[in-house]
Amino acid sequence: MDTTWSPSSWRDRPAAQQPEWADPGALDATVKSLATLPPLVFAGEARRLTADLAKVAAGEAFLLQAGDCAESFDAFSADAIRDKLKVILQMSVVLMYSSGVPVVKVGRIAGQFAKPRSSPTETVDGVSLPSFRGHMVNDIDFTDAARVADPERLLTAYHQSASTLNLVRAFTKGGFGDLSRVHAWNQEFVASSLEGQRYEEVASGIERALRFMAACGIDTEATPQLHTVDVSTSHEALILGYEEALTRRDSLTGDWYDCSAHMLWIGERTRQLDGAHVHFLSGVGNPVGCKVGPTVTPDEVVALCEALNPDRIPGRLTLISRMGADKVESALPPLLRAVRDSGHPVAWACDPMHGNTFTAPSGRKTRHFDDVLAEIAGFFAAHREAGTWPGGVHIELTGDDVTECLGGAEEILDEHLGTRYETMCDPRLNARQSLDLAFRVAELLQQR
Repeated sequence: MDTTWSPSSWRDRPAAQQPEWADPGALDATVKSLATLPPLVFAGEARRLTADLAKVAAGEAFLLQAGDCAESFDAFSADAIRDKLKVILQMSVVLMYSSGVPVVKVGRIAGQFAKPRSSPTETVDGVSLPSFRGHMVNDIDFTDAARVADPERLLTAYHQSASTLNLVRAFTKGGFGDLSRVHAWNQEFVASSLEGQRYEEVASGIERALRFMAACGIDTEATPQLHTVDVSTSHEALILGYEEALTRRDSLTGDWYDCSAHMLWIGERTRQLDGAHVHFLSGVGNPVGCKVGPTVTPDEVVALCEALNPDRIPGRLTLISRMGADKVESALPPLLRAVRDSGHPVAWACDPMHGNTFTAPSGRKTRHFDDVLAEIAGFFAAHREAGTWPGGVHIELTGDDVTECLGGAEEILDEHLGTRYETMCDPRLNARQSLDLAFRVAELLQQR
């Protein structure tokens, strides 16, 4: 770690995608207030995730990172969190059962409230206002008052993250994650679909395996791995004042950890080597991710590895490629070879969502399920060519029965998008599409 680093030293560098707060004095007061609040996660939990991701980097496990595009203050409920967890648990079970590979589960949850934007302003009917940057910053309503960057929202984000994290821990450690409940994870609107029926076959196979283990004299009740599950939290470390306020020194090691989430990542728009985001995450002990798109060069990727993981700690750094289905097989292999040859122990994951976004004829932003699958297939093909491990997927999804992404087994068409288009920002896969994706990824893993 850079000895000149401190939680506030990012302020000496250019910081992209930061809001123009209406009242800087109120922002300073809010950040100071956040700094007095308890941490949301603990350093030991972050170290455990680093160890799990080290297995991903070594080709011994697979990363499933999934959740909302942007969490909402308005749509917060125990049912919504439970249904999102159901989908993540279903996907992980399909991946593990079908491929035999352990799955590291990380949610885009309990902190994913801010979004980078391609433009600082948005224009509707000739009226220009500041862009919506997520509920941590402002509101989606297109009014002057709603689009004001309000630092009080940072406190609301903290408290909702704490409530969400409490529910996640209760669900995953209190019996909801028990493998004997695999059938209960299948939501009603999914169960009647082709994907849901295929999942029921997997669930029945797991039940038979548990009965077989019991018949062999194995005490399944005394095996905690069958009854609880680890689901870590993650979000894009975008609003640096918030991240700074929640960064604490670990009492055991003396190292700094960003205690807003177990894992933080840097987006494609904020990965400048001399920028504030790379500098900030270079100094915390959490596992970190970095999105890389089709414009990044092999030299830049290796330089990012050096900046974010100079000590080459396995599991410390996950590179998340977001190339687009038409570019992944040409753009990704040179990066894989460069990182491989540099000796950096990187975990690679595929974000097949952001490079495949377009505007449908109806005017809504969407993605096509076929493009999402095509990018994942290209990601696997690129790793096969480079002789490296396709370590995971990074998916925007919801447990709700939305119509935001086109295609899927029960095909969503352009005229269906307006039926249940509920996203705060980018289109998400619904539960059926997410489960279908898990089966397709499992098939690719089996081929490995």
